[in-house]
Amino acid sequence: MKPPKAKKIPHIFNEFGNKRVDNYYWLRERENPEVIAYLEAENAYYKAETVHTQALQDTLFAEMKARIKEDDSSVPYYYNGYWYRTRYEVGKDYPIYLRQRETLETPEEVLFDCNAMAKGKAYFQLDSFAVSDDNQWAVYGVDTVSRRQYTLQIKNLSTGEVLPYQIKNTNGQAVWAADNRTIFYAKNHTKTLRTYKIYRHTLGTDPKNDVLVFWEKDDTFDTYVYREKSRKYIVIGSESTLTSEYQILNAYTPQESFKVFQPRIRGLEYDIAHYEDFFYILTNKDGATNFKLMCTPEATTEQEHWQEVIAHRPEVRLNDIEIFKEYLVIEEVYNGLERIQIRSWDGSVCYYLPFESETYTAYTTQNVAFDTEWLRYNYQSLATPASIIEYNMRTGEQRVLKEQEILGGTFCKENYIEERLWATAPDGTKVPISLVYRKGIEKNGANPLLLYGYGAYGVTINPYFSTTRLSLLDRGFIYAIAHIRGGEYLGRNWYEDGKLLKKKHTFDDFIACSRYLINQQYTSPSHLYAEGGSAGGLLIGAVINESPELYKAVIASVPFVDVVTTMLDESIPLTTGEYDEWGNPNEKEYYEYMLSYSPYDQVRRQAYPAIYVSAGLHDSQVQYWEPAKWVAKLRELKTDNHPLYLDTNMEAGHGGASGRFEALKETAKEYAFLISQLAD
Repeated sequence: MKPPKAKKIPHIFNEFGNKRVDNYYWLRERENPEVIAYLEAENAYYKAETVHTQALQDTLFAEMKARIKEDDSSVPYYYNGYWYRTRYEVGKDYPIYLRQRETLETPEEVLFDCNAMAKGKAYFQLDSFAVSDDNQWAVYGVDTVSRRQYTLQIKNLSTGEVLPYQIKNTNGQAVWAADNRTIFYAKNHTKTLRTYKIYRHTLGTDPKNDVLVFWEKDDTFDTYVYREKSRKYIVIGSESTLTSEYQILNAYTPQESFKVFQPRIRGLEYDIAHYEDFFYILTNKDGATNFKLMCTPEATTEQEHWQEVIAHRPEVRLNDIEIFKEYLVIEEVYNGLERIQIRSWDGSVCYYLPFESETYTAYTTQNVAFDTEWLRYNYQSLATPASIIEYNMRTGEQRVLKEQEILGGTFCKENYIEERLWATAPDGTKVPISLVYRKGIEKNGANPLLLYGYGAYGVTINPYFSTTRLSLLDRGFIYAIAHIRGGEYLGRNWYEDGKLLKKKHTFDDFIACSRYLINQQYTSPSHLYAEGGSAGGLLIGAVINESPELYKAVIASVPFVDVVTTMLDESIPLTTGEYDEWGNPNEKEYYEYMLSYSPYDQVRRQAYPAIYVSAGLHDSQVQYWEPAKWVAKLRELKTDNHPLYLDTNMEAGHGGASGRFEALKETAKEYAFLISQLAD
């Protein structure tokens, strides 16, 4: 079957005296039948060309599904008189949210059965729900399009009645004031999807009468609303890449006005947490690049009143804090490894939880209770299934509440080896790599190796456990994560050194990791595979433009590849808020730099590896036309006969399919693509 050929309609851009021709700009026309026909033609081509892998896809899907405990349940947590948990049932895609009053022996109360709510819908996502202080009401957000435009509804938990009105175009989250009748929520812009307005709603009234309490008019900022763990304050947050600002309101007086905590100052980042008569502030104030902890009295929240609690340490990234009645818990990162520190408020106790592995992930989780001496945290690694562990901060007692079950009877973590390696980038920087593989593998250059990367927004891809990944490892693959600059694996400077006019460090690092793994005989160019999604898809696009010879095949999931055109279009969701990450292309220096690495703009006449590209028609973050245009241009210019597939989910968005089993089918597609290349 011949691949589809998108027609060429030249669209001319003129920026800073540079003429740029985009022959596939027309694919942006979502309502154009020709656009839909082209996407469907690409899907048909992909299916026809991979029909020989269907049996493998089915096998992979069956393997991955068989490892999952279908009737699984989350660890219950106690909050305001109830135990809350999530349960899955055999054969069903979606969770069931439950609660039990006071003890786990009382009858279950079903809050939301997402399987029933999703019936007849191609996509379904319950974002979150919030329960009123009197436990009688729940407000929840639902998306049935995968556009991240959530509709809020309110449910009477005593009667099961859902109130007959909806609040549309929200970010899916809402909070209750202490009066059990006032709700605060955030609205999204209908076109850009930027969360920009905070409203106050009174239970049972027409949403048309909701009160606008805050309008974030700076289009580089998003806004949101939440309630402090202490329950005393409702907080409005405003954030851009470099700057933050908060407003606070006593939850017991919801009709009053919010008070600005500390007015925004460009470059000043801070987060707040309330405890007794104080706020604790995680901030980069005074050049604290890796952040420090400060505090201030409730009544005097401006920065001139902030007092240092934990000083800035250049070698330690202070990530987060968890506040309890008797203890302060600090999450930090040192040399790429996560640490959890326990401190008593009276100063009598200060210690770290002991973690000894070289590659692992550990973070606090589900700590909704304030007055408790038990800390919950999650621990996992590339070869160690995730466990939720409860640790007594007073006695040191530790108990495993839940360890991820791997069904099938064949998994044993002792069968796998984990390593952390260090590659050298062109500028001399040492770049860490975490990897895992089965015992017995020889470093002879013949091993298939999948190298994953992201490298943007300060997001760290930690070494986490995956049941689906076992299908690759048990077929002889090595799996590796390149902790490249643009993330925060080695602290905030690691992020700063991979953004804006230093963005190419991200690509250089990934290529350096690839070359190192080849040189050390873990793999070879004929056995090396690469994968990235979203901003990681940009990474993959840039890397194969620069060094296509290093890779046998690559996967680019919902890739952000049309950097310049997208960043010049302020009507596209997320664009203006991204200037501090990528730069503003309305400024010549940034325009030229972005153009020099933009994957779509830099496609050239050369041989490329085999490529599998996924897209979502309703994607709210990376518009479907970016991967579509990229594939069309690659088809036009590439000089090889290697496979090139565009697989567009016509019913989903950025996150792919919503059901847990449908999501496995998408992973099976990707793995089948990789495995099918082994024989070529």
